[in-house]
Amino acid sequence: MARHARPEAEPADVPERFHLLFVCTGNICRSPAAEIMARHLLVGGLGGREAQRFEIASAGVNAVVGEMMHPDTRDELSPWGLDGIVAGRFRARQLRSAMVRRADLVLGASVRHRSAVVEREPAGLRTTFALREFAALADAVDERMLPPEDPVKRAHELVDQARRRRGLVPLDPEDLAVPDPIGRPQEAHRAAVHLVTDAVYRIVQKIVPHR
Repeated sequence: MARHARPEAEPADVPERFHLLFVCTGNICRSPAAEIMARHLLVGGLGGREAQRFEIASAGVNAVVGEMMHPDTRDELSPWGLDGIVAGRFRARQLRSAMVRRADLVLGASVRHRSAVVEREPAGLRTTFALREFAALADAVDERMLPPEDPVKRAHELVDQARRRRGLVPLDPEDLAVPDPIGRPQEAHRAAVHLVTDAVYRIVQKIVPHR
């Protein structure tokens, strides 16, 4: 009986997937909004099949474990139709060191979250940024520095290029945070989702190949 030849394995240096982790405090407002929006924008930019190569998750440094997304933040996802089933499936989870080690990129809601991630797992130093910090660094990356076709390769290279620009791109610390809307009026939730969406959109624009 003839044996079927095994398909050739991909070269070890070819990245197959990209793991993206968003972090905030309770994991019920800012980081779930970022997770949901990133997944939505990647599906829109790449199509469902290619977007599945991106594993996107979120967690909280002091999570309200098992809780649903805050209803006021969830309401702010309604313009994209993401406030229903998509947001309804979300449940908060606690940040663990293994999540940081697994991630190719960790994005905190603020510089404080970036520090908390690295304190928990020092191995995350090279891959952890504040969300708006990384968006600004991504803006500074020349499109020609990124692989032209494969979005996963582009994402990995974008992280490398952003890391090299740390300290070289002028950034005002006051402009790097997404303020916590918990306990504040609806406008605060709207502002938080706006800042999250703007930053995530700029990052995804760098990941999606320009055809």
